[in-house]
Amino acid sequence: MYKGFKAIGVALLLAFLAVGLTACGDDQGPAEEAGENIDETMEEAGDEMEEAGDEMEEAAEE
Repeated sequence: MYKGFKAIGVALLLAFLAVGLTACGDDQGPAEEAGENIDETMEEAGDEMEEAGDEMEEAAEE
């Protein structure tokens, strides 16, 4: 009797794992895309600020 419950439990566990793995696909939702756009924009702004700082440093040395 308990062997049947154990087999059902294992089958349910495997089913939940399979569903969980399929949910982790490569498809990105709108929130994830927006987050990536924000990250890229912030990185570009940081690069521009660094370049501006370098230019100011060079101008101060001259």
